[in-house]
Amino acid sequence: MGILMKLLFRKITCLLFMLIFVQGATMAYDDAFTPYTPKQNEQVYRKNVYKISAINPTTATNWTASMYPGLRGANQLVVYTPEYSTPSTGTNEYGGEAIVEGNIVTSLSGADSLIPSNGIVISAHGRAKAWLNKNIEIGTIISIDKATMTITAYNTSRSYLFAAKEKIEEATTIMNYYQKNSFSYNAKPTKTYLAKAKHYVRKAEHNTSELQQFASLAVQNANLAMAAAIPYKASELKGIWIRPTSKNEASIIASLDHLKATGINNIFLETYFHGRTIFPSETMKKYGFIEQYENFIGIDPLKIWITEAHKRGMKVNIWFESFYTGNKPNVGNTILAVKPEWSNVNLRNIDAPLPVASTSEHNGYFLDPANPEVQNFLFDLIKEIVCNYNPDGINVDYARYPQSVSARYAGYAMSNWGYTQFAREEFKLIYGVDPVNIAYSDTKMWNEWDKYRQDKVTEYIEGVSKICRQNRIFLTAVVFPNRQMALETKQQDWTTWSDNNFIDGFTPLFLTCDAKTIKMMIFDMLKEMSPRTKLYAGLFVTFMDGSEEDLVRQIHETRKLNLGGIILFDYAHLQEKYIKTLTKSIFSNNTVLTGNSKQNCRKGSYDRRK
Repeated sequence: MGILMKLLFRKITCLLFMLIFVQGATMAYDDAFTPYTPKQNEQVYRKNVYKISAINPTTATNWTASMYPGLRGANQLVVYTPEYSTPSTGTNEYGGEAIVEGNIVTSLSGADSLIPSNGIVISAHGRAKAWLNKNIEIGTIISIDKATMTITAYNTSRSYLFAAKEKIEEATTIMNYYQKNSFSYNAKPTKTYLAKAKHYVRKAEHNTSELQQFASLAVQNANLAMAAAIPYKASELKGIWIRPTSKNEASIIASLDHLKATGINNIFLETYFHGRTIFPSETMKKYGFIEQYENFIGIDPLKIWITEAHKRGMKVNIWFESFYTGNKPNVGNTILAVKPEWSNVNLRNIDAPLPVASTSEHNGYFLDPANPEVQNFLFDLIKEIVCNYNPDGINVDYARYPQSVSARYAGYAMSNWGYTQFAREEFKLIYGVDPVNIAYSDTKMWNEWDKYRQDKVTEYIEGVSKICRQNRIFLTAVVFPNRQMALETKQQDWTTWSDNNFIDGFTPLFLTCDAKTIKMMIFDMLKEMSPRTKLYAGLFVTFMDGSEEDLVRQIHETRKLNLGGIILFDYAHLQEKYIKTLTKSIFSNNTVLTGNSKQNCRKGSYDRRK
C-alpha cells in the first residue's frame, strides 16, 4: 500500500508541475495580447500601430494566402502563436519576422522562425515588412488587440536598455564557449569591446536624457564583441554562390581579389542556369540549343574564373541548375522551344498544349527527370564541363521536381508535378495504372507514384556521381533541409543519395535569419544522412539583408556542430557590413582541401539508355 501511495504522489506531483509549466508559458504568451502601460519613469520614444491580416492562419481564415508558404500572403502581417499547426512559421525568404517572448522582441529573423512556447512570431511581407523593419527592433514592446486586429509597437527607454544588455550577455556567452573549448583562444579583443559596452550601459542608466545615444553605443560595441568572439578555423570551407556578370578578364580578376581579401576559399559559380551555359558549349550546339548565354558571347568566362581562382589558391565548384530552365519565354533555340516534350507538367494543367510554368517558383519552367533524353543531355553537359575545364567540384541544384503545396492543404494532388507523357506511359507499363487516375486517398498507389518520381531524381544523382567519381571531382548538392517536405513537395530523396554514397556533401539553403531555426534544421538533417556525407551550411542572411549579428549567430551554430563549413548566398548581396564582420576574425585567406588535381578526363559510359 505504501508503494502505491508513493507512486500516486509522484504522478500527482508530476501533473501539478506540468500544469504550472503550461500555465506559466500561456501567461507569458498572453502578455503580447495584453494592453501595455509604460512603467513609471519609462520614456516612450515611438508608438506605431498596424493592421493584422491573420492570427494563426488557416486556408479558411486567410484563404487569399492559401498558395503561399506559411499562409502569409502578399503585403500581409500575420501573427503566429504556440497554438499554430506547426512548430515554425513555414514562411519563405521574401518577408521579415520578429520573435517575441512575453511581450518583448528578443530577435529578428527573415523566414521560417521557430515559434517560442512563451511568445509569438510577427511575420510580414511587402508593405507590412516595410512597417516592421521601420518600427520593430530588439527590445520593442508588443501589444496586440484581437478585437480590432491591430498590433502596437512601443519603443521605450526600457527597450533600448534591454537590447544593450541582451547583446552583452550574448557576446559573453559566445566568448565563454570558445574559451572553454580552445586552449589557444585569444579573448582579449572581445573583452575590450565588452568592457566598453558595459561602460555605456552604466552611462545610459544614469543619464536618462542621453539614454538612447549611450544604449546605441553599448549595442555597437557588443556587436563588435560578437564578431571578434568567433575565431578563425583553418579547416573550414568558406564559400559563396556567384551568378557571374563580369564580361572581361579584368573584372573577373577584380572580383576574385575582392573575395580572396574577404577570406573566401571556395566559389560556387553559376555555370548552367536558365537553360544556358556561360561558356560556348559544344553539347548545347549538338542538341540544337543556344550555344552560349548571350551576355557572354565572345568570351569564355568559365575558363578565366577557374584559371584565376587557382592562381589565388581558391577552389571553383560548378553551380549547375539541373532541371530548371528559367522563366523566360520558350522561343527560338531555347531548350523547351526545341524540345517541348521534355517539359514537366502538373496534374492541374495536364492537357496544356504548351510547357507549363510553376507559379510558386517565379513562373519558371522545369524539365522532366523521368525522361532519359533529359538526363542524358545533362550528363553530356556535365561531362563537357568536367573534361574541358577540370573544376574542383560540381554543385548540383534543382535536382528535384517543381514545388507542390503541402499535403495538408487542399489541392495537393492537383499541384503535383511529373504527369508527362513519358512518365505516365512508363508508370502504367510497370503498375498497370495511369498516374492521372491515382487519387491521393489511394495511399498504396500514391506512395508508388511518389517513389517512382523520387527514384528518377536519384537515378540522375547516381549518374552525376559516376561522372564525378571517375574524374575525382567533389560532388555536392543543394537540398531542402526538411526531409519530409523535400519528399512530399519536391520528390527529393536526399537521404538515399547519402546512404548510397552518391554524394560527397550537401549544401542546403537555410532560408532564415534565425539561429535557433537553423540549429534545429541542421540537427534534423544530421539525423537523416550518413556520417560519410559532409554538410556545408548555405546561409541566406545576406540575401535577406539580415543583420551582421544574425550571420555571426548562424556561423557560431555551425561551428558548435562541427560542420564542414559555410556558403553564403550570394555574392550580389555581400554588402560591406558583412565583409567587415567576417574579416574581423571569422574568415581568412587560407584554402580548404576539397576537390581534385589536374588529370586526364574520363567521360565514362554512363547512359540512361543502357
